[in-house]
Amino acid sequence: MKKYINLRDKPELKEAAAAWFHSKWGVPEQAYLDCMTAYLNRETEYGWYLCLDGHRIIGGMGVIENDFHDRKDLTPNVCAVYTEEAYRGQGIAGRLLNMVVEDMRSKGISPLYLVTDHTGFYERYGWAFLCMVQGDGEPGMTRMYVHR
Repeated sequence: MKKYINLRDKPELKEAAAAWFHSKWGVPEQAYLDCMTAYLNRETEYGWYLCLDGHRIIGGMGVIENDFHDRKDLTPNVCAVYTEEAYRGQGIAGRLLNMVVEDMRSKGISPLYLVTDHTGFYERYGWAFLCMVQGDGEPGMTRMYVHR
């Protein structure tokens, strides 16, 4: 059975979550650990959200200041959105996105932004295309979405 949590619900998953996100995105594990530790220590409300199947992480995303792009004014950013391939098409990412939006809004944090190359996916969950942004070290531009 799938369970949706934020990392404060199960702080003992911090190391496993950091390793899981690192394996999906290649961002250094320590960067995830630093962000997660700040969240768990209540230094920030920018959280980390997971979908578990039993004890296995099958989906997740986080909220950070900036997701490696040139528009530092568009903050905070939903980042590291990922669902394991075998679990795609089951609404996991959508449910996590809605969970993030609701959690951030309950803390007075809105709007949220995210960068993606996907078109058509995020719109289903209330996100709207905002503009193109330049990713750090990326040759091309990427799409920036907003959820108000």
